[in-house]
Amino acid sequence: MKWHELTIATTEEATEMISNFLHEMGAGGVSIEESGTLNKPRDTSLGQWYELPLNDIPEGQAVIKGYFAEGTDLEALIEALKPRVDELKQFDIDTGEVTYSAVEVDDEDWATAWKQYFKPIRVSDTLTIKPTWEEYEASEGERIIELDPGMAFGTGTHPTTALCLQTLESVVKGGEEMIDVGTGSGILAIGACRLGAKSVLALDLDPVAVSSATENVSLNGLSDQVEVKLSDLLGVLRENQNEMNHDEQLRVTVPVDLVVANILAEIILLFIDDVYAALKPGGIYIASGVYKNKETDVEHGLITSGFQIIEKRRDEDWIAFVAKKPQEG
Repeated sequence: MKWHELTIATTEEATEMISNFLHEMGAGGVSIEESGTLNKPRDTSLGQWYELPLNDIPEGQAVIKGYFAEGTDLEALIEALKPRVDELKQFDIDTGEVTYSAVEVDDEDWATAWKQYFKPIRVSDTLTIKPTWEEYEASEGERIIELDPGMAFGTGTHPTTALCLQTLESVVKGGEEMIDVGTGSGILAIGACRLGAKSVLALDLDPVAVSSATENVSLNGLSDQVEVKLSDLLGVLRENQNEMNHDEQLRVTVPVDLVVANILAEIILLFIDDVYAALKPGGIYIASGVYKNKETDVEHGLITSGFQIIEKRRDEDWIAFVAKKPQEG
């Protein structure tokens, strides 16, 4: 089968939004390549290593490739995409000098080629992400997350995902009930259970992500602890409140101990009040996916909604907020 490969050159800052646009427009898969320069700061404190080859992408720039089925009107798709990308500047997202190009490729040229670069990676003191196709022997005390991300977001290599896993390791004490908003590949839900969380409700609006997360949860033997649903947080709270308390299939009871959202700052700002309502007094909200230019906006939104910010973690230009709902009284 032939596919259209649409290549977009932009900035690292804009990759998540543009990738999301491509998925919404029907991409069968999306890949992102960032600068491979040795000058780029890389966190090796936990023994991480980077096998991605060097490339000629300038520092701070990125190349996104979206794959569309044969027969797609790519010219019309690009014309529909351009104004959405241009609009990002209104949200203070620097897209740089965006360029678009397209070629035809064979199925096998992209569907599995990326796997050669996804190796086992230690992302925290105890958590290691292991691709399902790689052999790996865990050391004593090491917790393994088996993962096949497929076409969903979340391999653990992006700073925002790594920040979330490291933060979960410091927050999860054991026995917590958690909601994972925008679960993607399910990596955070699985990681939380590996760290001792009792149960997780993993939510995503993308059917591809729901399918991928469900498979990964099963691969890790956690189907009894993690339920994956096609929904957003607000939908679950409003439409399934009674089910959530009484349906034996659901894994958590609202309010929960912990909410994690590794999504865009613009989306985080839309439902801070809903997260506050979904948490027990003393509950923790981990909000990641925040680029540095949105740090002040998210901090203000959290405080306005009543949260106490107890920590901010950083990796490169990304921030993860750790916020607490105050105890009553």
